[in-house]
Amino acid sequence: MAKDTTQESVFDSSPDSKMYEYKLSVEKVQTKLSEYGLTSNQSKVFIYLGKYGSKTAPEVCKSLKLPRTETYHLLSALQNKGIVSATFQHPIQFTALPLEKAIWTLVNSEKERVKSLERMEQGLSKLWDNIPTFDSIHADVEEKFQMLQGSNQIQSKITEMTDSHNDEFLILGSEKDYLKLYHGDFLESFVKSKQKFRLLSGCSDKTAYIFDDLERKNIKILHNDIENHLCFILKDDGEMLFFTKNAMSPDEPFAMWTNSNSMVYAMKLLFESLWTNSKNIHL
Repeated sequence: MAKDTTQESVFDSSPDSKMYEYKLSVEKVQTKLSEYGLTSNQSKVFIYLGKYGSKTAPEVCKSLKLPRTETYHLLSALQNKGIVSATFQHPIQFTALPLEKAIWTLVNSEKERVKSLERMEQGLSKLWDNIPTFDSIHADVEEKFQMLQGSNQIQSKITEMTDSHNDEFLILGSEKDYLKLYHGDFLESFVKSKQKFRLLSGCSDKTAYIFDDLERKNIKILHNDIENHLCFILKDDGEMLFFTKNAMSPDEPFAMWTNSNSMVYAMKLLFESLWTNSKNIHL
């Protein structure tokens, strides 16, 4: 009986093999694909089909050492995402889209999902308003806090705060913080806004251009003695977003939101003190 000689795939390569350097690249691609909504095994199957060509489900199952039932579920999920296609021949052959087209498909699918959620908002709000509030005892606003991790969560919270502020918006941050806000188009909300705002910045003359479209009287430069890792946003004396470092993921943004009166009041006092002792930005 002939011995089964299955070709070793890049996923099975060991540190002492020539294929190992490619395995490291594959793992990096897997990590990136997870940001587009693919699970670890979904990205594994996609990469395998993309680099080894069209395969049948049993071939995928055998080469990647995946359970048979899971393999079919993975292939079905990738087809539903539109990045893997199947032939009508028997046995069925599965083929991955080129990476660039697959990314385009995933991104546009997510855009359509978000648009669909936006269209649902009005109808959902009407349904919600039709349901009475049964607990009317606790009329006072409770003090809360929320931990936010990652750029998407933080940006969503900032957008929520800027869209609803009525009185005054206060921001204190370093040069690096303001550059992020500038490149994220966050400062544009103040250009045509009639609401009051004041900005305390650690920016140097080289980066003062980010305030070109804003009222300079509302901007001051922090003294050099102030450490540059302090950053917070205050809204209407009622909410605060405080940026912190995440010890587990130092490169990932991390922030805390709260409507605690005492914490907001304390940071407002700090802002006013620093505002008084800071100099106006050059006109």
